[in-house]
This record gives sequence, C-alpha cells and structure tokens, in this order.
Amino acid sequence: MFNKAEELLKLCNEKNKKISEIVIEKELKNSEISQDELISRMKETLLVMKNSATTALDKEIISVSGLTGGDSKRVEEYRNSGKTLTGDLIISAMAKALSTSEVNASMGKIVAAPTAGASGILPSALLSAGQKLGLNDDELLAGLFTSAGIGEIIAKNATVSGAEGGCQAECGSAAAMAAAAIVEMAGGTPEASFDAAAFALVNIMGLVCDPIGGLVEYPCALRNASGVVNALISADLALAGVKSLVPFDEVVEAMYKVGKLLPEALRETALGGVATTPTGEALRRRIHS
Repeated sequence: MFNKAEELLKLCNEKNKKISEIVIEKELKNSEISQDELISRMKETLLVMKNSATTALDKEIISVSGLTGGDSKRVEEYRNSGKTLTGDLIISAMAKALSTSEVNASMGKIVAAPTAGASGILPSALLSAGQKLGLNDDELLAGLFTSAGIGEIIAKNATVSGAEGGCQAECGSAAAMAAAAIVEMAGGTPEASFDAAAFALVNIMGLVCDPIGGLVEYPCALRNASGVVNALISADLALAGVKSLVPFDEVVEAMYKVGKLLPEALRETALGGVATTPTGEALRRRIHS
C-alpha cells in the first residue's frame, strides 16, 4: 500500500483516514491475522513499554556491566522536588526514557522500537503525551500504529541501525516515530505528523554512535532522554503550524546519505567519540578485564 511518506499521505487524504488507520489496514492485508488479534498483540507491546518506562522510577536498576544505573530514579526524585528548570512534563519524560534504557542494560524486557539502543524514546513519548492529553489505552495504541508506519518507511528507505548510520539512525528514527505519533494523538493532521517526524530527524542529523566499551549504555541512555525531548518539541512545532521545508522522504534519504558518510569509527564500533576519551578507554578496560 505504501513504501514512502508521500504514498502514505496520499492514502490518508484520499480515504480521509489517520496514519494509524492506514497502517492497520496494511497490516491486516499483509498478514493472516484478525483485527482483534492484531490489536491484542499491540496491547502486549504497549504493556511491555509501560513496564519498562516505569520500573526504574522508584528503584535503582544497575546494568550488568555496572557502568550505569540509578539515573531514572535520580531524575524522578528531582522532578518531585518541584525545582526543575524545564517543568514536570519534560523531566518526567526523561525519567521514563532512562528507565527503559536501564531495564535494557540490565537484560530486562523492552520493546526495540526501532532498536534496543533507542528503546526508551517511544514508550516515554507515548506515555508522557498520553498523560498530558488525558488519553486512554486505545488512543495510545493508535499512536503505536502511527509510529510503526513511520518506522517502516525509514527502515525501507534508509536504516535504523547505529552500525550502519550512526545514532541518528537509532535515536533519530525513534524520535521521528514518536513525534509523528504524538501529533496524531493530539489531533493533528497526517501532514503535521510527517512535519514533526522530519523535524526530529533534522534536529540530530549526523549524530554519531560511540558507546563506551561497545555497550549500549553510555552515552546511549542520555540520548534516549534527549531523544524524547526532541520528539516532544518536534510535535509541538508541527502542532503550532510550523512546516518542514524539506519533505519527510527527502529528509530520510539525507539521513541515510549522512550515515554512509560517517567514518566507521563513529558507527557503533567504539573506536571514536567519547568511547576513545581517556576516561572512556579506562572504563572499557575495567569492563572487559
């Protein structure tokens, strides 16, 4: 039914339907399951996301390596202090994103959306926006289907792999998926959803992937926290009526080309960036000793 944003947007306009509705139609057409089963599977996905985004808010979860952990709880406690600079929504969203990252690093159950390294962004964005907008689970599920459509387009026309395209391909794609979902959840148009998704990718175009010790922990968790903020502000820009000068499909193509231009040392090999700072090297030796 669609492979690019232009095609999906055309279907939305022709059928007067939301992105989520077209994505559901396509999934039902391409699979042999009923709509009830499809929705049931997505409910299971949402449940895992809820659990991972909240598990570390009130208890320290330390990674298997011992490198990271406890930051979600620290940020949540900071939110509860009432002394934050950016306000409750942003701080809460960052805490939730860190929670999923910490669950992932401790070998807990997460949803790779689109990857494990970027798994904190979409759950936090959906839950945070849903709470702000007073949405129910059915409306969150619609957001998940919208995000799936955006992720499919990126995966088909570019990459969501940090090893292939840098962190822009992981956290950037996750933020784009989340931003588009938030816009639809907030009552925005399909056009606005694609504007938001484009903003999210443009905002971190060229972001490298440089995990210390080759582990999906640091700076990955921080980029999940900033990634959900990226999604939220991108959605707000689109909902305010700001338009992307460059169409989403072209932004995706640009992201892919930029990823290919990144040297191997900056694509998840831990051979560049913060991974090869003196501290990064010392931590690598400690972890792998």
